[in-house]
Amino acid sequence: MPGLPATREEIRRAYSDAWAKARRGEDLPAGEQRIAEVIADHPEYQAVIESGEAALEAEYAPEAGHTNPYLHMGLHIAIREQVAIDRPPGVRGIFERLAAAKDAHEAEHTMIECLAETLWEAQRDNRQPDDAAYLGRLRRLVGENADDLG
Repeated sequence: MPGLPATREEIRRAYSDAWAKARRGEDLPAGEQRIAEVIADHPEYQAVIESGEAALEAEYAPEAGHTNPYLHMGLHIAIREQVAIDRPPGVRGIFERLAAAKDAHEAEHTMIECLAETLWEAQRDNRQPDDAAYLGRLRRLVGENADDLG
């Protein structure tokens, strides 16, 4: 889509820019507001976001035990957007049930596991993510029959 960051550096810079604007109290467009909210929810990553050029160049190797803060926060944003538009259908209800039992942030963390697995499978198999498999994983989180996709 035109106007969206495309490279790793552009994505990371978008996080840094949105966070800097939010800290200055500037009004933010919706996309930057979502980024700033997720960063605010993750104080453990704020120093990374604020580290300037170092943040743009940092490597986060999972095999070395490093969590990529940008990937983690990006998955939070993806979950929030899915819930907002209820896509795939039913994701909002599942989120609401999880959030009622935990809190919204922990509900997102639980859902991120399902999303990450679905995205990993799609990448591994060089195909689009399987919404039915994803929704099935989510439904199992709340004890619903994964085959009941209606």
